[in-house]
Amino acid sequence: MQRTQWLKIGLLTVITIGAFAYLIQYLDRPSGQAPGEVAAEARGSGGGAGGTKSSPTVPPSAVSTVDAGKPADPKPPETQVKLSFVGDVMFASKVEELLQKNGYDYPFKYVKQYLEKADIAVANLETPITTRGSAQSKEYVYRSSPAALPELKKAGIDLVNLANNHSMDYGPDSLLDTLDHLDGQSLLHVGAGRTLQDAYKPVIVEQQGIKVAFLGFSRVVPEASWYAAKAKPGIAGTYDAKLPLEAIAAARAEADLVVVISHWGEERKERPNKTQTDLAHQYIDQGADLVIASHPHVLQGFEQYKGKWIAYSLGNFIFTTNENAETWDSMILEAACTKARACSLSMVPILTKWAQPIRMVEEDGRKLFERMSQLSINAKVDTEGRIEQGPLNLFATDPVKSPAEPSGVRTGTGGGTGAAGNGSGSGSTSSGSTAKPSTEPGKKSEPPKSGETPGKAVEPPKKPTSSEPAAKPSQTPKSTETAPKQQPSSVPDTKKTTE
Repeated sequence: MQRTQWLKIGLLTVITIGAFAYLIQYLDRPSGQAPGEVAAEARGSGGGAGGTKSSPTVPPSAVSTVDAGKPADPKPPETQVKLSFVGDVMFASKVEELLQKNGYDYPFKYVKQYLEKADIAVANLETPITTRGSAQSKEYVYRSSPAALPELKKAGIDLVNLANNHSMDYGPDSLLDTLDHLDGQSLLHVGAGRTLQDAYKPVIVEQQGIKVAFLGFSRVVPEASWYAAKAKPGIAGTYDAKLPLEAIAAARAEADLVVVISHWGEERKERPNKTQTDLAHQYIDQGADLVIASHPHVLQGFEQYKGKWIAYSLGNFIFTTNENAETWDSMILEAACTKARACSLSMVPILTKWAQPIRMVEEDGRKLFERMSQLSINAKVDTEGRIEQGPLNLFATDPVKSPAEPSGVRTGTGGGTGAAGNGSGSGSTSSGSTAKPSTEPGKKSEPPKSGETPGKAVEPPKKPTSSEPAAKPSQTPKSTETAPKQQPSSVPDTKKTTE
């Protein structure tokens, strides 16, 4: 009997001790651990069931947050400098009458938004800015008021080309005045100067950390006296490519990008001739990254040569108006360039009449894009105005006889066309000269009247009562002149400016 009692007491004691031990274990376990669960440290000691080794614990900071299924972030876009270019600009003749009536800001009302967004905007200034000088012996001579320059600057233009056949319409004094007035408005200029060195000197502008060099050359020179010389003001010619190529090489050594602005070609011809294409290729072979040109008063196409772009003519931008509808078509050419010398181009389609350029309505813009694709050597323009490499058009490879360089004072040859100009024989650089009959219907996009919305199709404004000089029969003079001696062949210095 006593033995049984002692067995019961012993059993109760064991149960009590076990229960007490379990209670202590329960109260001492880590937070969140279920009852009876073995701690990770114990499992990893190799003494657990089956001796299984635990995985190492990874600190939260070491866990990758990148989703293995997603691609790595792309490299940030390369810095670009944005350039804008427009064609021929002048403020004389009938344009001046419109400006005096409507204000000097009148031409820029509907295009300022496109020009001022560029880092550098460039125009071909086809007129001297002066109130003095003697009219030269040519069919059309222009002279514009200095009062036009402040609004040109406010519109966003930063630099102008003076290498053309109107910069000295009122003699050397008119060119000197132009240089002074441009400097007074902080408007940069290339293509002409007080000396030979100045005329061929590149202007370098740094924007977005990219140095862009600009040069201007003309292959339309009314007479040899217009050339700059060692101690004489004048323009930079390019009948002989020696000095231009030296200037390009000098700019190439100083800048990240080199832009050549050229004045060349045949008036109202939509396709470049062989002289134009040969010169453009030489410029690029020497180191130019962009070649932008004017003079024909109509648009010409694009070419990509060795990865570099050429725009053969930007047409008129602010100019006199005639009945040739092709002279109404224009553009704002936009380029985005990297420090690695890669440029992408696009164009804003512009209709310009009565000295007021305006963006075309969408339908007319598409038609212009299609036409520019047809006129280009190996480029196409998509529906958004982007210019890309396209199929080869063989028309531009046809040889065209190039005119001789002027050797002396010429008379009766107008604004540099004909034998010593570009071979067109039209005798003028003005839109008011001999006009080719229009083969296109009138455009739907006309400069809006007061209170009308830009870009909306409207009726053309009433033509000014005073018209341009009457059209004259086209005559192609025979050239008996010989090429003059070229200017000194020293390499120009570099002029730097920072904006």
